[in-house]
Amino acid sequence: MATKERFLKSEIRKNNLIFSSLRSVIETSMYSNNNRLVTNLSEAYTLAHDGFHTIVTDLNVKYPEKLGLPESAKVLVENGGSVVGRTAAARRIVGRDPEEDKKLALIVREAIYNGSKVARYKTEAYVGLEEDFMVKAHLSVPVGQENNLYSWLLNFQVVNDEYQEMYQRSKGYPEGDIYIYQDPDWSHPDYPMGLAYFDPDHNCAIILGMNYFGELKKGTLTLAWNIAHKNGYTSCHGGQKKFTLADNSSYVAAFFGLSGSGKSTLTHAKHQDKFAIEVLHDDAFIISLTDGSSIALEPSYFDKTQDYPSDDPEVDYFVTVQNVAVTQDENGNKVLLTEDLRNGNGRTIKSRYSTPNRVDKFEEPINAIFWIMKDECLPPLLKINDPILAATFGATLATKRSSAEQLKKGVDMNKLVIEPYANPFRVYPLIEDYSNFKYLFSRKDIDCYILNTGFFLDKKIPKEVTLGAVEKIVEGKGTFKPFGSIKDIEYLEVEGFDPDLNDSSYKSLVDERIKMRVEYIQEQNAHQEMNVLPNETSKALLSIIQEN
Repeated sequence: MATKERFLKSEIRKNNLIFSSLRSVIETSMYSNNNRLVTNLSEAYTLAHDGFHTIVTDLNVKYPEKLGLPESAKVLVENGGSVVGRTAAARRIVGRDPEEDKKLALIVREAIYNGSKVARYKTEAYVGLEEDFMVKAHLSVPVGQENNLYSWLLNFQVVNDEYQEMYQRSKGYPEGDIYIYQDPDWSHPDYPMGLAYFDPDHNCAIILGMNYFGELKKGTLTLAWNIAHKNGYTSCHGGQKKFTLADNSSYVAAFFGLSGSGKSTLTHAKHQDKFAIEVLHDDAFIISLTDGSSIALEPSYFDKTQDYPSDDPEVDYFVTVQNVAVTQDENGNKVLLTEDLRNGNGRTIKSRYSTPNRVDKFEEPINAIFWIMKDECLPPLLKINDPILAATFGATLATKRSSAEQLKKGVDMNKLVIEPYANPFRVYPLIEDYSNFKYLFSRKDIDCYILNTGFFLDKKIPKEVTLGAVEKIVEGKGTFKPFGSIKDIEYLEVEGFDPDLNDSSYKSLVDERIKMRVEYIQEQNAHQEMNVLPNETSKALLSIIQEN
């Protein structure tokens, strides 16, 4: 268990491995008289139900008793204003800019002082659903944030008797609890888009001037992923599932992609009953570097609503909904208008019971990693046979921007961007993720594939083609061909999507996209900041151009 109480009298406290200035300011604020402790989901539901901004629909929550909710619980909606996505530009990390840290120390203390003048709630939950990895997280929000408080407790594991006993038995780590403080009404002229200020070494963050629930969810995960990373795990922003084949053998696959790439679809696909499927999670998990097993970090799903018509069976599992329209049906009942009619990036907290085959740990080692990209030069599926190249393609994962992000004006949503390992929430050097994935590919015999879920040249790759390609991999029935003269890359033969490797214009497009990745590495290395990668990554990519 990652808890400070276990180490208060040890050398760890003396050496300030748990406490820092920011951590002490945030944690201290949670003991003030203006905080009301919320201990369970039923209480949080009542607060959110009665909240001033809440729309109480006439949709019943499915299996409320299993979730710890009142039997009469309804789906609750809260809508924001202009911001309906994450704000990456607001993120700051302690230690990156010492001069700004000095400035922010004063700003944070002032923000928390002003926050002490209003009534607030505090609560706690667990991140990590198995005894090998569980950490406790604490959240403080002001009155008016009842829906975000309720959604946060739904998204992570609320403290109850079962999980409290599990936490007491769980493995201990020399870490403090996670502490997160939020004030959406804060403003400052120097931070017009808000501020998300993280101290990953001391497991705390303050989120100011932002109301979007995703900031609280990903802020919590950012710190939990970092704890896992420091303690023998590879942290993963992706989905993972296990296929059980007819001969009772298993195949564990992980899918890495940004929001909107198809990772949730691939993770939850049932494959027309070809296999028995178990799902770990579709967004947040960790892989043990010791034995290759995997652990889910969250019980629930934070899902986009755009793919679900209002009468879709999946809507039955919605518990809270954000930035989605509401209307009345023919009987006068308040129901959802999904499919992003109100705005982009409508979201829901969907309960784990939407997936009847959910598990919280795969003991079996992972068999394959799929990097999901949207890059017109790529056929539907490539196989990468070299560990360095496999880890490099993950570190230079190319895709398109998602509506889950609040972007600065002038950013082209259709331009290819690189997001290493599809994880914009990493707070440690990229080379550490690179080393971990390279280790998995080389030492754990994990296969690497690239899935293109966008267009191949000017032809859209349908979901059915992608799912069929994955099924062929699992069954070992796919026919692979050399990707031209490039020795470490093969492509899966898919009717209608074969690349013409004798076409000079196509080869030039492939070279262009590889050069884009090389240039990204060179630019990041020149900055000498968080995304520095070893020279072997550039060499591996350049060898593709030389062989093409």
